[in-house]
Amino acid sequence: MKPARKRKRLPAPNYRFETELHTAGSAVVIGCDEVGRGALAGPVAVGMVVVDAEVGRWPKGLRDSKLLLEPKREELAPLCMRWVRHHAVGLASAEEIDRYGIMACLGMAGARAFAALQAAGAPLTAGTIILDGNYDYLSRALPVRVPVVSRIKADQSCASVAAASVIAKVHRDAIMIEQDAVIPGYAWASNKGYASEAHFEAIDRLGPSALHRRTWLHRERREVQLELDLGEDATLDVSAAADADETAA
Repeated sequence: MKPARKRKRLPAPNYRFETELHTAGSAVVIGCDEVGRGALAGPVAVGMVVVDAEVGRWPKGLRDSKLLLEPKREELAPLCMRWVRHHAVGLASAEEIDRYGIMACLGMAGARAFAALQAAGAPLTAGTIILDGNYDYLSRALPVRVPVVSRIKADQSCASVAAASVIAKVHRDAIMIEQDAVIPGYAWASNKGYASEAHFEAIDRLGPSALHRRTWLHRERREVQLELDLGEDATLDVSAAADADETAA
C-alpha cells in the first residue's frame, strides 16, 4: 500500500506587514492586487481595500484568490468587504488593453479603483499601498502621491492584499458570467476569459468577439500564458484549492 500523500500546507496571509506600516506612521494601508491580466478576453481588474490598525481579525479561511475554489471565493468576498474600511475595483476594458497595452491598463484600472475610494471618503493620503508583485505600475497613474510598496507574493502573505484579490476576482468573474449570456458560445461562465481548449475552439468557430483582446490573439495561442509569464494561472489546481479550504476550516 502506498503511503498517504502528505498535503502541502498552502500559504496563509497575516497582518504583520500591515502592522509594520502602521507602526512606521501609516494610518491606513491600501492592499492592492490585479486579476485578469493573463486572460484572452474581458477586462483587467484591480482591487483595492483600505484597512487600519483597529480593523480586527481578517476573515477565516482568507487566501490568495488563486488558491481558492470559486464557491469559497464567493463566500469570502462579502466577508472581506465587511472586514475592510473601504473597498473598490477598477477596470480597464479589452479595447483599452488593445489600444494602450496591458501595463498602462493596469495603472488605469488601479487609478479608477483609487478614485472610487477617494469618492467614498477614504483617507488615502494618510496611507501606504501594498502592491502585489515586483513592478510598480501604479505610482505614475495615481492622481496624488501615495507611497507604494511592491511586494512579491503579497497576495499570499498580506491579509489586505489577499482580500483585495478575492474581491476583485469575484467582481471580474461576475462580469464574465454575465457576458456569457450576452455573447454566448465562448464558455466564459467556466473559463472567465482565460485560455482553454473550449475557448480556443469557440474562437475558431465563431471568431473573436468584442470582448476579446485582439492584439493578444496574434500570438502563438497555446503558449499565451507561458509567453506572458504574468504569474496568474488560467486554471486552478483543484486539489490545491481543496487543501486550502480544508486547512482554513
